[in-house]
Amino acid sequence: MEKEMINNCQNQEINASVINKTGSIVANTGEFVIQCITIVGQIEGHYILADDTKTTKYEHILPQLVAVEQDPLIDGMIILLNTVGGDVEAGLAIAELIAGMKKPTVSMVLGGGHSIGVPLAVCAKRSFIAKSASMTIHPVRMTGVMLGVPQTFEYFNRMQKRINRFVCDNSKISLERFTELSMNTKELVMDVGTVLDGIDAVKEGLIDELGTLSDALNCLYNMIEFNKNKK
Repeated sequence: MEKEMINNCQNQEINASVINKTGSIVANTGEFVIQCITIVGQIEGHYILADDTKTTKYEHILPQLVAVEQDPLIDGMIILLNTVGGDVEAGLAIAELIAGMKKPTVSMVLGGGHSIGVPLAVCAKRSFIAKSASMTIHPVRMTGVMLGVPQTFEYFNRMQKRINRFVCDNSKISLERFTELSMNTKELVMDVGTVLDGIDAVKEGLIDELGTLSDALNCLYNMIEFNKNKK
């Protein structure tokens, strides 16, 4: 009994350390072993953001995803999202890896999914959004020095097409409708785009279901059960 208590305390210390460093944890006290990964704040890419900015480092997330896919002890994965945008290339890299996983995956949008957070929300095999959460859709933008030449516009246009294609391939929204929402000039005062609350995000086909954490976990458990029965 005493040994079990010591092991539990050690496991809790290890889990706390992992959460502090990467924002992820392996939940192994339920019916199945679940990897929980959080993607919050800005997605940090090749440039390091300020210390006072909440970031998710994609170089931490990418190897975790590979480990989850290869680990036979992990049955499925849930991704908790509350993003405010960030590096497009880094966000797409994470989303592409998740979309290509064979293991059951479920995403849950909490608070908001902004810009590159939209592809991250739809990349799982099933997506959920909290009733109070929202999705912000707008075109790609860039900070820093830009050249006022046609090539710059072409680069932006091609990048936007990549994002649009990924979102539409991994959700039920049409390309025409997603483009219309991202180019909306009648809603945001200082920007172009659209903010969808949880219910509207589901109506538009961007997110699969409106629900809570328990709904997302039940869905993930059903997917895992189905996979195990199929094998």
